[in-house]
Amino acid sequence: MDEDLITFTQDLVRIQSYSDHEGEIARRLLQKMEELGYDEAFIDETGNVAGRIGRGEKTVLFDSHLDTVEVNDAPDWLCPPFSGEIRDGRLYGRGAVDMKSALAASLYAAVAARDSGWNAGKTVYVTGSVCEEFCDGESLRALFENHSLKPDYVVICEPSDNTITLGHKGKAQTRVKTYGVSAHGSAPEKGVNAVYEMADIVTRVERRNQELTASGNPHGTMVLSDISCVSASLNAVPSECAIYIDRRLVLGETEEDVKKEMDNLIAGKNASWEIGRLTRKSWTGAELCYDPLHSAWKIDEEHELTKACRHAYEDAFGSASERYDFWDFGTNAVTPVRMGIPTIGFGPGEYKLAHMVNENCELSKIKDACRFYASLIKNL
Repeated sequence: MDEDLITFTQDLVRIQSYSDHEGEIARRLLQKMEELGYDEAFIDETGNVAGRIGRGEKTVLFDSHLDTVEVNDAPDWLCPPFSGEIRDGRLYGRGAVDMKSALAASLYAAVAARDSGWNAGKTVYVTGSVCEEFCDGESLRALFENHSLKPDYVVICEPSDNTITLGHKGKAQTRVKTYGVSAHGSAPEKGVNAVYEMADIVTRVERRNQELTASGNPHGTMVLSDISCVSASLNAVPSECAIYIDRRLVLGETEEDVKKEMDNLIAGKNASWEIGRLTRKSWTGAELCYDPLHSAWKIDEEHELTKACRHAYEDAFGSASERYDFWDFGTNAVTPVRMGIPTIGFGPGEYKLAHMVNENCELSKIKDACRFYASLIKNL
């Protein structure tokens, strides 16, 4: 099975699957599920792929996203980014880490558990979700709602270098606008410059990030990630200015805290703010509307899912797990966490290599992840 696993992972890496263009990889994954004898496999309205093995009372779902970020630096790669080339025991290519290796590992793990008789009394789902790079959890939410699916446990297979990961930071992305009065550039005193109105807010954003950093570890962050203005022409005073703010939250910071913080940022200014809603169309044409406001989350170390992961780790690696991890980035976990579903993370690959030139994953880590996932099914 190891050889088939690696070969299929190479196949996945060779398929370009940028966000909103995952149709080819979705069809390939569906085909492989059918070849491997999944009891049910389908592509949903949003373009997600879901496969099921078993029909027991206890349900566990392994989720990986199908989409990747784009490649804009192909000449700088050691290997062509869609070659799926193996060098020195590592698989190179866009998505090798984020996160096609995990997708393949979970796909084959469900089959291995079935063939070993470990899935008795259980239902195992493996999903390949779309547009995660832009809309954390949104496509998974649509899958759950449209198919009345609520698993007992969810494993998010994002890269963790095969370390059990208990949670991740929260996120709030907001859009701030300031308002002015247009006037001719030769008579700026007759107008109100919306960019100047924004200047103090920009300074406040920087100051707030410094305060967060100085508060100790772990700490949240705030950064201005985009700025634009509306002007009648290059000879006119801007009538509107907008910035986009990326705010990362640590445990204990709430959505209400974010709202108060944003109110303070625009206090005394002719300004407004809103959650920076993103709207995308999936490869099937389904509309995804994503409101990026999520609290940080962490599963308890003594939760039954965490304990099962510890047992699975010992089975797969022959020794106890020495530590846990906590992701800085967001994942599809925001959907099951909000639904009250126990959720945990584990996946092959070093996440610092995600989105990078020469993205690559150790072959041994892919095989080990597959064994871990299969053993987790046994231990749940």
